[in-house]
Amino acid sequence: MPDVKKIQPRVSLDEIDLEILRILSANGRISNSDLAAQLGIAASTCLGRVRRLVDEGAIRSFGAEIAPEAIGLELQALISVTLRAGARAKLAEFMQSMREHPQVVQVFFLGGQEDFMVHVAVENSEEVREFVLEQLSNNASVANTRTNIVFDHFHKGPIS
Repeated sequence: MPDVKKIQPRVSLDEIDLEILRILSANGRISNSDLAAQLGIAASTCLGRVRRLVDEGAIRSFGAEIAPEAIGLELQALISVTLRAGARAKLAEFMQSMREHPQVVQVFFLGGQEDFMVHVAVENSEEVREFVLEQLSNNASVANTRTNIVFDHFHKGPIS
């Protein structure tokens, strides 16, 4: 089984918690005092609620979303990967090997026809080609790949 985070139990959320999640998903850099002011609650109460949401797993992390093109990674691709029938025991190994490549942005372990969806960000199509040939086609566990170039996308969390 791949190294996948365990599904968190459903967190008990009230209207203020939901509003905290909505505001933070739109602006994760908002200060606690500004967040508290928008919610109409004390800063200490707000901080306690945010900490509880983190502790209970409703908030996984805070971070910066880097624009790949701003750092020279002009091309993104989604690569569907199907493992050989006898390689099912290698799911965790495959997931770990993908973590080691700087081109890999995300990996999704799937239920369905394909086993994985690998999201890469690279400088050009030659790098996609090399990644597929060297890291996937050369892998004895991989039966099939299918590459799709990303023209545009958006990302948002489950609350907006």
